[in-house]
This record gives sequence, structure tokens and C-alpha cells, in this order.
Amino acid sequence: MKLSYRVGLACLACSFLWSAPVHAQYPEKPVRFVLPFPPGGGTDALARALGNRLAEGLGAQVIIDNRPGAGANIGADIAAHSPPDGHTLFMATATHAINVTLYHKLSYSLLKDFAPVSELGTTAMVVVVHPSVPATSVKQLIALAKAQPTALSHSSSGTGSITQLAGELFKNGTGAKMLHIPYKGGGPSVVALVSGEAAVGFATTPSCIFHVQNGRLRGLAVTTSKRSPFLPDLPTVAEAGIPGYAAEAWYGMLVPAGTPKPIIDRLHADSVKALQFDDVKKRLYTTGLVAVGGSPEEFGRLINSEVEKWGKVVKGLGLRVD
Repeated sequence: MKLSYRVGLACLACSFLWSAPVHAQYPEKPVRFVLPFPPGGGTDALARALGNRLAEGLGAQVIIDNRPGAGANIGADIAAHSPPDGHTLFMATATHAINVTLYHKLSYSLLKDFAPVSELGTTAMVVVVHPSVPATSVKQLIALAKAQPTALSHSSSGTGSITQLAGELFKNGTGAKMLHIPYKGGGPSVVALVSGEAAVGFATTPSCIFHVQNGRLRGLAVTTSKRSPFLPDLPTVAEAGIPGYAAEAWYGMLVPAGTPKPIIDRLHADSVKALQFDDVKKRLYTTGLVAVGGSPEEFGRLINSEVEKWGKVVKGLGLRVD
């Protein structure tokens, strides 16, 4: 064999090796799961339970990186500007769909700087009232709010929060009048309801289910399109008289835009598998979440629809954070 021919074969072999996709060896190092909330909450517990099982599937350590602050935007910014190599994951929530319109200027784009992997879980909010409120159904609540427009207050976990906007969507769809009172978090908002400081709330299932079950709050309906397995006797708001109404708190996995599709597909498959383990199911149950595990395409459509829906509500209220 001539020397030039051998050299040519060697060059061809080297060319093939260098052109092999980087993702063929994925993951090459620990995977970081950026969480835009502080440690200790329900979302943090879910991410850690999921991360442990995801690590088994990937064959690499999954490190939870809590980056709270600025309305969940600090963590989003960090993840959005990380290398698109599958070694940075991000836990997005309905809050981020709201923030697209709520914030005057963001340092990242939810729709352009991220690629969807999977919706992991969802939870209903519950329309609850203090027991002193003379309403045992959604229709009665609407009638009361229309008859006494200054009598009822609506608590939320903060201005621009999903619990405020779920209430605003309710008011827009019914013509009901209620005074919005923002609190610093879901916990204080529910405390205000239990004490009677606020009359009506759209509280997440985990934050209020105990009070509904022991009679400290009266549940009227759930905000999701289907009934909640945690409160199966409560109708949906749509069933209770507002056709088409739906509002839910969702949680899902994103990666930086440009992440290779084979890596996204791998992460999706492993995250769906992780959701099936008993310890993860238990964590979902204790945090009031229903597992989803939808495809990247389905999650992408959800994000787009949520940005559009909540954007209309935010603009209608004239809310803006500079």
C-alpha cells in the first residue's frame, strides 16, 4: 500500500472521529438543575426527588442549584445563558409565562432562549372562601360579589402571581367584583383567609387542602380543566358555571436553546421514567402535584398558550414591573 494512500485513510479516520457528535458521550460531567426558588419548598423537594432518579438514568450526578430572587427571574437568566450542551436544566413554572408580560425588561427570553423538554407536573388552585361567607357554590359567590361589589376581598400570594391572575380571570369571566389584596407568599395569603382577614382566595392545592378538609375554609371549585384527585368532590370552575375557565400551576423542564435534539430526547425519556418511581410519585402526592410527562412539543405549545393567555390578563390590569 502506498504511503500517500495510508496517509489518506488515516486522515479520513481522524476526520470521522472529530466530526462525531459531541452528544454521543453525553453526559460528560455532573448535570446542573437550576431551580429559581429557595431550598425547602415543595418545588425544591420535587426537583430533588426527580433529580435523584434522573441521575440514575443519565449515569451522572444531578446537582440542584437553587437560585431564587427577582420573581424567579435570577435562576431563569442563569440557565438561559448557560452552554446548550445538556449539562444545565431549568425548572420553569407558570410564573415564567406570566413574567414575559409582567416585567418591562427581562435579561432572557422564555420563548427564544430555552427549549422545552417536558411538563413534569401540574396542580390545581382551589376557589376557597372563609366559612363566614354566605356562599356554598361558585354561582352563589358570583351573585354575592355582584350584589355587594365592595364587600368581598380576594387574597393572593403577590401582585402578578398565578393566584392573583386566576382570580382576575375569574372576575373577567363573570363580572364579579372583589378587592385584590396581595400578600408576601402563599402561606400568608392562606393565613389571611383562615383568620377571616380576606374572604376569597384562589389558593394552590398544597397550601389550602388541609384547611378545606378540616372546615377552616370552604372549597367551592378547582381551577383546572379536570377535577383534582386530591379534592375529587369539588367541581371544576367550568363545571360550576364558567365554561372554558382553566388556570393551573405547572412545572416543567427546559434547557438552553440550541441544545441538540438527541440530548433533549434523552432527557425527556429519562424524566418521564423518573416520574414513575414510587418515591417520586409519593413526593408528587405530598406536594399536591399530578404527574404529566408530556412531550417537548406538547410542553412548547403549553408555554406559548400560557404566555398569550396570561399576557392578556396582565395587560388588561395594567400591571407592569420595571
